[in-house]
Amino acid sequence: MSLALFDLDNTLLIGDSDYLWGCFLVEKGLVDKQLYEEANERFYQQYAEGELDIHEFLRFALTPLADNDPDLLHSMHGEFMQSHIRPIMSKTGMEKIAQHQAQGDHTVIITATNSFVTGPIAEAFGVHHLIATEPEKINGKYTGKVEGIPCFQHGKIERLHAWLEQSQQDFSNSWFYSDSHNDLPLLEEVAHPVAVDPDDTLRSIAEERGWQITSFR
Repeated sequence: MSLALFDLDNTLLIGDSDYLWGCFLVEKGLVDKQLYEEANERFYQQYAEGELDIHEFLRFALTPLADNDPDLLHSMHGEFMQSHIRPIMSKTGMEKIAQHQAQGDHTVIITATNSFVTGPIAEAFGVHHLIATEPEKINGKYTGKVEGIPCFQHGKIERLHAWLEQSQQDFSNSWFYSDSHNDLPLLEEVAHPVAVDPDDTLRSIAEERGWQITSFR
């Protein structure tokens, strides 16, 4: 029995759920169109280039959660799933999840995108364990701040080890599937790193180190 970890955005999804949630908020008129689109694009490019300040980004990304009624946001998430997420769920990724589950492996989605956005997506993939950046919530309302360590770069390792200690899962024969060089810290930790439709930087490193390279598209 192994532990199979999956990145979400541009790995199991053929796109980025955080970026698309921002686009959805613009479409629904919940944020200023010009300002939000410009910032959304800028942060996405910084992420791709490995230069993202995660704390600056999260101040931007979590503000709409604090500025809007939680019940309204949750009701809108169903529409977001249908219009933006289900069309980009990788069938090959779903098959790989099912393959691991059929072998008795524990499957986990581990993502920098916050759990409000990604919780229903993990459920749609049939994955019951989600490790994500946690938006702070007080008295039932989002504050716009982060609870604990953002699940990004080295933060993914810290969050994973905290989860492993709590769940008492075995990490010795673990797999991690990811597209991004931002996930190198965790890819280097697992027994079986797999580069999935990797960006240019990760592809070069994977080829140099003899890691498996595959496609979910």
